[in-house]
Amino acid sequence: MTRVQNQTETQSHSNAEPDPVAQLLDAALLHVVFDGWSEATFEAAVAETGIDAVLARAICPRGAVDLALAYHRRGDAAMLARLASEDLTGMRFRDKIAAAVRFRLEAAEDKEAVRRGATLFAMPQYTSDGLKAVWGSCDAIWTALGDTSEDLNWYSKRTTLSGVYSSTVLYWLGDDSPGHQATWEFLDRRIDNVMQFEKFKADLRKNPLLKPLLAGPEWLSGQIKRPATRDDLPGSRNRG
Repeated sequence: MTRVQNQTETQSHSNAEPDPVAQLLDAALLHVVFDGWSEATFEAAVAETGIDAVLARAICPRGAVDLALAYHRRGDAAMLARLASEDLTGMRFRDKIAAAVRFRLEAAEDKEAVRRGATLFAMPQYTSDGLKAVWGSCDAIWTALGDTSEDLNWYSKRTTLSGVYSSTVLYWLGDDSPGHQATWEFLDRRIDNVMQFEKFKADLRKNPLLKPLLAGPEWLSGQIKRPATRDDLPGSRNRG
Protein backbone atom coordinates (compact mmCIF):
# COMPACT_ATOMS: atom_id res chain seq x y z
CA MET A 1 0.00 0.00 0.00
CA THR A 2 1.37 3.42 -0.98
CA ARG A 3 1.64 6.33 1.40
CA VAL A 4 -1.04 8.20 -0.55
CA GLN A 5 -3.39 5.22 -0.37
CA ASN A 6 -2.80 4.91 3.35
CA GLN A 7 -3.52 8.60 3.91
CA THR A 8 -6.66 8.37 1.79
CA GLU A 9 -7.99 5.38 3.76
CA THR A 10 -7.16 7.06 7.07
CA GLN A 11 -9.01 10.22 6.02
CA SER A 12 -11.94 8.14 4.77
CA HIS A 13 -12.13 6.30 8.08
CA SER A 14 -11.93 9.51 10.11
CA ASN A 15 -14.62 11.14 7.97
CA ALA A 16 -16.99 8.18 8.26
CA GLU A 17 -20.36 8.97 9.73
CA PRO A 18 -20.74 7.70 13.32
CA ASP A 19 -23.12 4.79 13.79
CA PRO A 20 -26.24 6.24 15.45
CA VAL A 21 -27.18 2.89 17.02
CA ALA A 22 -23.72 2.65 18.61
CA GLN A 23 -24.07 6.23 19.85
CA LEU A 24 -27.47 5.52 21.37
CA LEU A 25 -26.20 2.30 22.93
CA ASP A 26 -23.19 3.98 24.53
CA ALA A 27 -25.43 6.65 26.02
CA ALA A 28 -28.04 4.13 27.14
CA LEU A 29 -25.52 2.02 29.06
CA LEU A 30 -25.08 4.90 31.50
CA HIS A 31 -28.76 4.67 32.40
CA VAL A 32 -29.47 0.93 32.21
CA VAL A 33 -28.11 0.35 35.72
CA PHE A 34 -30.81 2.68 37.08
CA ASP A 35 -33.74 2.29 34.70
CA GLY A 36 -33.07 -1.01 32.93
CA TRP A 37 -33.68 -1.41 29.20
CA SER A 38 -36.71 0.86 29.42
CA GLU A 39 -38.36 3.70 27.56
CA ALA A 40 -36.84 6.12 30.07
CA THR A 41 -33.37 4.83 29.19
CA PHE A 42 -34.06 5.16 25.47
CA GLU A 43 -35.38 8.71 25.79
CA ALA A 44 -32.37 9.72 27.90
CA ALA A 45 -30.02 8.27 25.26
CA VAL A 46 -31.79 10.19 22.50
CA ALA A 47 -31.58 13.43 24.46
CA GLU A 48 -27.90 13.01 25.35
CA THR A 49 -26.74 12.07 21.85
CA GLY A 50 -28.71 14.82 20.17
CA ILE A 51 -29.93 12.36 17.55
CA ASP A 52 -33.24 13.38 16.01
CA ALA A 53 -36.04 11.58 17.86
CA VAL A 54 -37.73 10.52 14.60
CA LEU A 55 -34.48 9.01 13.29
CA ALA A 56 -33.83 7.28 16.62
CA ARG A 57 -37.27 5.70 16.54
CA ALA A 58 -36.80 4.69 12.90
CA ILE A 59 -33.57 2.79 13.60
CA CYS A 60 -34.80 1.42 16.94
CA PRO A 61 -38.57 0.96 16.51
CA ARG A 62 -38.87 -0.81 19.87
CA GLY A 63 -36.62 1.64 21.66
CA ALA A 64 -34.49 0.13 24.39
CA VAL A 65 -35.38 -3.43 23.36
CA ASP A 66 -33.52 -2.90 20.10
CA LEU A 67 -30.62 -1.34 22.00
CA ALA A 68 -30.47 -4.37 24.29
CA LEU A 69 -30.21 -6.59 21.21
CA ALA A 70 -27.53 -4.30 19.78
CA TYR A 71 -25.63 -4.67 23.06
CA HIS A 72 -25.83 -8.45 22.72
CA ARG A 73 -24.56 -8.31 19.13
CA ARG A 74 -21.69 -6.09 20.25
CA GLY A 75 -20.67 -8.78 22.72
CA ASP A 76 -20.81 -11.43 19.98
CA ALA A 77 -18.57 -9.32 17.76
CA ALA A 78 -16.04 -8.83 20.57
CA MET A 79 -16.04 -12.57 21.27
CA LEU A 80 -15.42 -13.40 17.61
CA ALA A 81 -12.60 -10.87 17.40
CA ARG A 82 -10.93 -12.42 20.43
CA LEU A 83 -11.38 -15.93 19.05
CA ALA A 84 -9.69 -14.82 15.83
CA SER A 85 -6.76 -13.33 17.75
CA GLU A 86 -6.18 -16.26 20.12
CA ASP A 87 -4.11 -19.32 19.24
CA LEU A 88 -6.28 -22.31 20.14
CA THR A 89 -4.07 -24.78 18.28
CA GLY A 90 -3.58 -28.00 20.21
CA MET A 91 -6.56 -27.47 22.49
CA ARG A 92 -9.19 -30.16 22.82
CA PHE A 93 -12.40 -29.21 21.06
CA ARG A 94 -14.36 -29.14 24.32
CA ASP A 95 -11.77 -26.68 25.65
CA LYS A 96 -12.20 -24.48 22.59
CA ILE A 97 -15.95 -24.38 23.25
CA ALA A 98 -15.32 -23.50 26.90
CA ALA A 99 -12.90 -20.76 25.87
CA ALA A 100 -15.40 -19.29 23.43
CA VAL A 101 -18.17 -19.17 26.04
CA ARG A 102 -15.75 -17.59 28.51
CA PHE A 103 -14.67 -15.01 25.91
CA ARG A 104 -18.34 -14.21 25.28
CA LEU A 105 -19.02 -13.54 28.96
CA GLU A 106 -15.83 -11.54 29.36
CA ALA A 107 -16.88 -9.41 26.38
CA ALA A 108 -19.74 -8.00 28.45
CA GLU A 109 -18.98 -4.39 29.28
CA ASP A 110 -21.31 -4.28 32.25
CA LYS A 111 -22.68 -7.21 34.26
CA GLU A 112 -25.66 -5.11 35.37
CA ALA A 113 -26.56 -4.46 31.73
CA VAL A 114 -26.58 -8.22 31.16
CA ARG A 115 -28.67 -8.75 34.30
CA ARG A 116 -31.19 -6.17 33.14
CA GLY A 117 -31.21 -7.79 29.71
CA ALA A 118 -31.96 -11.19 31.22
CA THR A 119 -34.92 -9.62 33.04
CA LEU A 120 -36.15 -7.97 29.84
CA PHE A 121 -35.96 -11.11 27.72
CA ALA A 122 -37.69 -13.17 30.41
CA MET A 123 -40.84 -11.15 29.68
CA PRO A 124 -43.25 -13.15 27.47
CA GLN A 125 -43.41 -10.55 24.71
CA TYR A 126 -39.61 -10.57 24.32
CA THR A 127 -38.79 -14.22 25.00
CA SER A 128 -38.41 -15.05 21.30
CA ASP A 129 -35.94 -12.17 20.91
CA GLY A 130 -33.88 -13.49 23.80
CA LEU A 131 -33.90 -17.04 22.44
CA LYS A 132 -32.82 -15.83 19.02
CA ALA A 133 -29.99 -13.78 20.56
CA VAL A 134 -28.65 -16.75 22.54
CA TRP A 135 -29.01 -19.05 19.53
CA GLY A 136 -27.13 -16.50 17.41
CA SER A 137 -24.25 -16.42 19.91
CA CYS A 138 -23.99 -20.21 19.93
CA ASP A 139 -24.24 -20.39 16.14
CA ALA A 140 -21.42 -17.83 15.93
CA ILE A 141 -19.27 -19.96 18.27
CA TRP A 142 -19.78 -23.19 16.36
CA THR A 143 -19.24 -21.49 13.01
CA ALA A 144 -16.06 -19.73 14.18
CA LEU A 145 -14.70 -23.06 15.42
CA GLY A 146 -15.23 -24.62 12.00
CA ASP A 147 -18.41 -26.62 12.45
CA THR A 148 -19.64 -28.03 9.14
CA SER A 149 -22.44 -30.25 10.44
CA GLU A 150 -25.76 -30.54 8.63
CA ASP A 151 -29.36 -31.43 9.39
CA LEU A 152 -30.22 -32.54 12.94
CA ASN A 153 -26.61 -32.33 14.12
CA TRP A 154 -26.52 -28.65 13.16
CA TYR A 155 -29.54 -27.97 15.37
CA SER A 156 -28.58 -30.27 18.23
CA LYS A 157 -25.13 -28.73 18.64
CA ARG A 158 -26.54 -25.23 18.87
CA THR A 159 -29.44 -26.27 21.07
CA THR A 160 -27.11 -28.03 23.49
CA LEU A 161 -24.67 -25.13 23.60
CA SER A 162 -27.57 -22.70 24.10
CA GLY A 163 -28.47 -24.59 27.27
CA VAL A 164 -24.87 -24.55 28.49
CA TYR A 165 -24.46 -20.87 27.64
CA SER A 166 -27.74 -19.77 29.25
CA SER A 167 -27.13 -21.61 32.51
CA THR A 168 -23.56 -20.32 32.67
CA VAL A 169 -24.74 -16.73 32.18
CA LEU A 170 -27.18 -17.08 35.08
CA TYR A 171 -24.46 -18.58 37.28
CA TRP A 172 -22.02 -15.82 36.27
CA LEU A 173 -24.53 -13.11 37.19
CA GLY A 174 -24.56 -14.34 40.78
CA ASP A 175 -20.86 -15.19 41.01
CA ASP A 176 -18.65 -12.95 43.15
CA SER A 177 -15.64 -15.31 43.28
CA PRO A 178 -12.21 -13.84 42.37
CA GLY A 179 -11.92 -13.65 38.60
CA HIS A 180 -15.25 -15.50 38.33
CA GLN A 181 -13.34 -18.72 38.89
CA ALA A 182 -16.47 -20.47 40.19
CA THR A 183 -18.21 -19.68 36.89
CA TRP A 184 -15.45 -21.20 34.79
CA GLU A 185 -15.53 -24.34 36.94
CA PHE A 186 -19.32 -24.50 36.53
CA LEU A 187 -18.89 -24.11 32.76
CA ASP A 188 -16.39 -26.96 32.66
CA ARG A 189 -18.79 -29.22 34.54
CA ARG A 190 -21.64 -28.42 32.17
CA ILE A 191 -19.51 -29.14 29.11
CA ASP A 192 -18.25 -32.37 30.66
CA ASN A 193 -21.89 -33.45 31.14
CA VAL A 194 -22.57 -32.78 27.46
CA MET A 195 -19.45 -34.68 26.39
CA GLN A 196 -20.49 -37.65 28.52
CA PHE A 197 -23.84 -37.71 26.72
CA GLU A 198 -22.10 -37.56 23.33
CA LYS A 199 -19.91 -40.49 24.40
CA PHE A 200 -23.05 -42.37 25.43
CA LYS A 201 -24.52 -41.87 21.96
CA ALA A 202 -21.27 -43.03 20.35
CA ASP A 203 -21.31 -46.17 22.51
CA LEU A 204 -24.88 -46.87 21.44
CA ARG A 205 -23.82 -46.81 17.79
CA LYS A 206 -21.07 -49.33 18.51
CA ASN A 207 -23.35 -51.73 20.38
CA PRO A 208 -25.38 -53.89 17.95
CA LEU A 209 -28.01 -54.56 20.63
CA LEU A 210 -28.55 -50.92 21.58
CA LYS A 211 -27.99 -49.24 18.20
CA PRO A 212 -31.71 -49.57 17.23
CA LEU A 213 -32.47 -47.01 19.97
CA LEU A 214 -30.91 -44.35 17.70
CA ALA A 215 -32.75 -45.46 14.57
CA GLY A 216 -35.58 -42.94 15.06
CA PRO A 217 -33.45 -39.87 15.81
CA GLU A 218 -30.98 -40.69 13.02
CA TRP A 219 -33.81 -41.15 10.51
CA LEU A 220 -35.20 -37.77 11.61
CA SER A 221 -31.80 -36.15 11.01
CA GLY A 222 -32.20 -36.92 7.33
CA GLN A 223 -35.52 -35.08 7.23
CA ILE A 224 -34.29 -31.84 8.86
CA LYS A 225 -32.15 -29.35 6.95
CA ARG A 226 -30.13 -26.47 8.33
CA PRO A 227 -31.72 -23.03 7.74
CA ALA A 228 -30.71 -21.23 4.59
CA THR A 229 -30.50 -17.87 6.36
CA ARG A 230 -30.31 -16.49 9.89
CA ASP A 231 -33.94 -15.37 9.50
CA ASP A 232 -34.87 -19.06 9.64
CA LEU A 233 -33.35 -19.49 13.12
CA PRO A 234 -35.59 -20.37 16.08
CA GLY A 235 -37.15 -17.21 17.48
CA SER A 236 -36.75 -15.21 14.29
CA ARG A 237 -39.40 -12.53 13.90
CA ASN A 238 -39.28 -13.03 10.13
CA ARG A 239 -40.35 -16.65 10.04
CA GLY A 240 -43.56 -17.39 8.22
